[in-house]
Amino acid sequence: MVIMNIRADKAAIKIAYIGGGSRAWAWVLMNDLAKEKSLSGTVCLYDIDFKAAENNAVIGNRMREYIPGAANWTYMAAQDYETALSGADFVIISILPGTFDEMESDVHAPEEYGIYMPVGDTAGVSGVIRALRAVPMFREFAEKIREYCPDAVVINYTNPMTMCVRAMYSVFPEIRAFGCCHEVFGTQKLLADALKKYTGIGAHFSQINTEVAGINHFTWITRAYYKNIDLFPLFARLADEYGDTGFFTKDFAEVDYVNDCGHKIKFDLFKRFGVIAAAGDRHLAEFCPCKWYLKDDAQIESFKFGRTSVQWRKDNLQERLARAERLITGAEKFELCDTEEAGTTIIKALTGLSEFKTNVNYPNMGQMPQAPANAVVETNAVFSGSGIAPVISVVPLPQGVMTLIGKVIHIQEMTVRAALNYDLKLAFEAFTAANDLDIADSRKLFDKMIKDTMKYLSKEYLL
Repeated sequence: MVIMNIRADKAAIKIAYIGGGSRAWAWVLMNDLAKEKSLSGTVCLYDIDFKAAENNAVIGNRMREYIPGAANWTYMAAQDYETALSGADFVIISILPGTFDEMESDVHAPEEYGIYMPVGDTAGVSGVIRALRAVPMFREFAEKIREYCPDAVVINYTNPMTMCVRAMYSVFPEIRAFGCCHEVFGTQKLLADALKKYTGIGAHFSQINTEVAGINHFTWITRAYYKNIDLFPLFARLADEYGDTGFFTKDFAEVDYVNDCGHKIKFDLFKRFGVIAAAGDRHLAEFCPCKWYLKDDAQIESFKFGRTSVQWRKDNLQERLARAERLITGAEKFELCDTEEAGTTIIKALTGLSEFKTNVNYPNMGQMPQAPANAVVETNAVFSGSGIAPVISVVPLPQGVMTLIGKVIHIQEMTVRAALNYDLKLAFEAFTAANDLDIADSRKLFDKMIKDTMKYLSKEYLL
């Protein structure tokens, strides 16, 4: 199933980056492009905060000054879509729909009603409200891509990933877009830990071969191997041994619950369904009935995972802003690291320089037979100079898992339709389907969250 083709005869490529003022993903891209010497070209940074994009252009252009032998890339900031997108071979999208003030309501307003959202950017009531902001933005992105670079490959990192990708295809069906997420990599690392613990064999997570199926942040591993070693029995041993205590690879005093967990939810879900949930526990919890893992603070603490508070995100942003200033002034020099992200490797493969298999979020064209056609699903795909070929999921997911996934797919499809049509009535139906409140409380919470996010809702919602 070959879907897209990239011109491999170009000496250099152009990458357009929507959200190029980012103080996180943009630096990840710069880091990885600097290390990949087989690629070169121009990165055009477009952001509603033009100054932030300009600053990142300065940082990116200093790479070769600070890093001997860094790949040859030129960074520039663009003030309009036409400049950024015209002639682009790849478009990367990484934005924050709204600000952390809006996200504070997404995550914390539901707590008054006993709804706890550890992340709040994908599923449940928080995902619905965030999508109402994000989807109209992705409508515009798709329209501009169709106008200025219809043949470009579009890589989205923005959450809610599934709904953002689905929206682009709804607007521009011929778009060549997919979503990238690193959550599966974390579970591959856990499988590598199990391999090391029970066999003594050390392996990098990229050497763990997995078959995956599901939806973003609720993806499942149905088969896992290292060479000829079946890793499912080793994971079962890990789940039995650490199902009560949690499994940590660092000293307990060093555990940071914003980013770490004891994998107890993965272990519990494995015992329920016999397949491995391939995302962080804080994401997985949001897709399950609330009484399983999110009933109250005590239950959350017992499952040894953390909630990423929006205050933590705000504090972290201030740290990144301070670092940006140091990088701009030269007080800090950019040092390369292993980001463990797949975007640059995918770009390299699509230009014909390699072949690469990884998980990807893409409209269902048969690669996940249990899911509705065209719904955005997460399975493996092979990237090469011939394009992207989604890998058909051979092992079916258990019906219990598909029941949970199916409900979320229907809510997400409903939410995308509501956002594309600026239909708050349909949005409320999706919101109600995403919670267990009585109708009166559901209406109160919906109205509050809509009010809190009104500044970043398209005016068409009010017409």
